[in-house]
Amino acid sequence: MRQEDFQYSGERFADLQMLRYQLPGFEALTPKQKTYIYYLAEATLWGRDIIYDQWGRYNLLIRKTLEAIYIKRYRDEKHLEQIKDQLTNDDKAFIEYLKRVWFSNGIHHHYGCSKFKPAFSQAFFEQLVKDTPAEALPMEAEKLLTVLCPVIFDDTILPKRVNKAKGVDLIQTSACNFYQGVTQQEVEDFYAAKKGNDPTPPSYGLNSTLIKENGELKEETWALNGKYGKTIEKIIFFLNKACDYAENEQQKKVIRLLIDYYTTGNLKTFDEYSIEWLKELDGRIDFINGFIEVYGDPLGFKGSWEGIVEYKDLEACKRTQTISQNAQWFEDHSPVDPRFRKPHVKGVVANAICGAMLGGDEYPSTAIGINLPNADWIRAQHGSKSVTITNFTSAYNKAAKGSGFLEEFAIDEATVNMIRKYGDTCDDLHTDLHECLGHGSGQLLPGVSPDALKAYGNTIEEARADLFGLYYIADKKLVELGLTPDEEAYKSNYYTYIMNGMMTQNVRIKLGDNIEEAHMRNRALIANWSYEHSDGVIEVVERDGKRYIKINDYPALRQLFARLLAEIQRIKSEGDYEAAQHLVETYAVKINPDLHKEVLSRYEKLNIAPYKGFLNPKMTPVYGSDGEITDVLLDFSESYTEQMLRYSKDYSVEDWII
Repeated sequence: MRQEDFQYSGERFADLQMLRYQLPGFEALTPKQKTYIYYLAEATLWGRDIIYDQWGRYNLLIRKTLEAIYIKRYRDEKHLEQIKDQLTNDDKAFIEYLKRVWFSNGIHHHYGCSKFKPAFSQAFFEQLVKDTPAEALPMEAEKLLTVLCPVIFDDTILPKRVNKAKGVDLIQTSACNFYQGVTQQEVEDFYAAKKGNDPTPPSYGLNSTLIKENGELKEETWALNGKYGKTIEKIIFFLNKACDYAENEQQKKVIRLLIDYYTTGNLKTFDEYSIEWLKELDGRIDFINGFIEVYGDPLGFKGSWEGIVEYKDLEACKRTQTISQNAQWFEDHSPVDPRFRKPHVKGVVANAICGAMLGGDEYPSTAIGINLPNADWIRAQHGSKSVTITNFTSAYNKAAKGSGFLEEFAIDEATVNMIRKYGDTCDDLHTDLHECLGHGSGQLLPGVSPDALKAYGNTIEEARADLFGLYYIADKKLVELGLTPDEEAYKSNYYTYIMNGMMTQNVRIKLGDNIEEAHMRNRALIANWSYEHSDGVIEVVERDGKRYIKINDYPALRQLFARLLAEIQRIKSEGDYEAAQHLVETYAVKINPDLHKEVLSRYEKLNIAPYKGFLNPKMTPVYGSDGEITDVLLDFSESYTEQMLRYSKDYSVEDWII
């Protein structure tokens, strides 16, 4: 397929649009490398059901019920096209609801975390269930309806997957399935007691559900002989297959440690695995597989399952490696208190990569940059590994061309032209700085717990990394290193960041709602704080009845970022919970309702989906006469519905629905 023939944009529904990503350079990989990727990809796809269960107790039961109805009533997309004139509004609403459940790995919005409100009636749903053959349903029909109807149709039941509202019990008001029968205070006390004064504590709670049984708290560990055991058995099987085709001995060591961790559930083994993963630098191929990010838990203990398979983008790696090679310079010149800087930056590894397969928390909506491991003591003693995912950012950029977004929201033609000239380059560079250096910068003072900021920790950490990138993207050092073309380029990133944080990111939020998601809170915090403290550096001006951001002094804005970075780092290093709470609640949660209404109205006229997600390529191995894989073929033609139904059929063991 020629580059110009590739179709990045795919199906659109609700507030979502599906995209496809290319795998540049895949054909040039050796058969052994392709085989390695293929088996890692299979291990990635097998974790899909775990994320559904983690994000809601009833998610798998709902998904399997909806899919059974779909197959019985609509059969497939070809048949659906033939009967489209016969579809009622309830039919159309049901199909859209199923697609939203697929996209969000459950019944809550993947970003906003609020429960979807179905546009079809409960009576319609009940009839669909009754019309579906009993053997196709995951549970007897009447019992199924008794369980599911309140969950799907009652707005007061499980309304938020992750609740971060101030002043309520965040555990009891969140629908995520990490805890059962426990309170927020009990959770905090349980894990505080485990940590004690250990300077190298494992990530307690990362791979378990905490429940109360007969008045006692206990953990159900996610491991081969524990919860999710049959699914983890499949993941282990394909990790073992991949191990035979690893590029070097260190990769094999990493995989064996990961298998050991999955087998035992021992978090000390996970730390060993993380440290050895940091040491693997020579291979072209890498992967993430496991219980990793904690954004899905309102208290930040539990790791959502995720997987991604990747291989280095060799040309783009020159940029990230330049950054990592100068990590000590950036740390030494950071505008934070010297007490909070790392005297010796260790093991900062940064690569630009091409994603080859997505799973779990990374699918269909994915990150464009990743920095791991998350344990602060491992970062301090052993370093971190960062990636920027170039084929995803390329797909986003190509799909956005010609949307009219910049022309609508940027203040004037000169600003639009500046962003077009420098925007893609500087946005990628800011992601590099955020992931490669920002997350790995700074240090906690002795005795400060990594969890001291509690529910505000994720927002503060993302703000810290973003501010590090914002401060340095304007530095002359980047021009000297050949990372920015000139000393004017950074202005495009500053403008779009402030515009996004104050205005345009709010198109993702329903009028009247607060900002909940940690990354969105981070951007709002930085933009709104900078505006309030800018003394005219940033203005909101009105022209022809529309409001725009105007930046009057870009160097002065950089100094505002420096001030805020210094304070955010102090909060992190000292574990100042009260200051974190004040910053987040003051600048990151509330939205100006009049401006929000205006932005939503202007955006609606552009007819752009505010959220994007990716379809994976379909990988088909080609076998030689000896039974060995000789090639892996890529197919990009699979539709969204085809891919989702195939995954549900081929990557589910159905042993722990509820």
